[in-house]
Amino acid sequence: MPSESLRYLLEFAVDVAWRAGRSTLARFQAGTDIEWKRDGSPVTAADREAEKLMRQRIEQQFPTDGILGEEFAATRPESARRWILDPIDGTRSFIHGVPLYGTLVALEERGQPLLGVICLPALEETVAAALGEGCWWNGRRARVSATSVLAEALVLTTSARPMNGAFGARWQHLCQQVQTCRTWGDCYGYALVATGRAEAMIDPRLAVWDAAAVLPIIAEAGGLTTDFQGRVRHDGGNLIATNAMLADDIRAAFLESS
Repeated sequence: MPSESLRYLLEFAVDVAWRAGRSTLARFQAGTDIEWKRDGSPVTAADREAEKLMRQRIEQQFPTDGILGEEFAATRPESARRWILDPIDGTRSFIHGVPLYGTLVALEERGQPLLGVICLPALEETVAAALGEGCWWNGRRARVSATSVLAEALVLTTSARPMNGAFGARWQHLCQQVQTCRTWGDCYGYALVATGRAEAMIDPRLAVWDAAAVLPIIAEAGGLTTDFQGRVRHDGGNLIATNAMLADDIRAAFLESS
């Protein structure tokens, strides 16, 4: 373990996410130029400004740590400890003036996520957790819901498009079994699961900077996060986050071996 306590590192990560999130508000609902990356995803000046701010803070405080962010090249990839950053998770929401976007900060050591932060600046919400330190939502303890009946569940995904192929069929089948399906996605969906306001968040495609903060948050809130093959991983691909009571039922619809 590093000499710094996890509690201190979590406080630092929350501060970094909060400052970066606050910086995005200057351009939120104010109009901003949009560029389109090769993968078809949008990026704005707010994304880049927020990630620069996060990188600067980390470089000042932990100059030997690695940094991996969505918008800029990796720094010190050989380091055992690495910060993983997503300056705006939910850029499509951001550019449409929808407040369901967030700033993500995660810290991993030797491939294990130690802590995660989801800051939702336009909603003034922060959900954060470190291993063994619990999950916290605006200063109070956060826990997944205790819902145990699938027919009473609220399940989420990021987008209704595309809904073809195996994922589309499984999603539609699950929606027939639960109370409510919504596309309150990106990191907002995971924040809802961690705070007991939804039972599951399911992503068919995401990157490491989308996923890394989620694992410690859901775990410390009492939930479970795996990929579609049932593996606990955060290096991208796909993800299912659920409360504990419905973990098996919801995964049964999506596990690739099913």
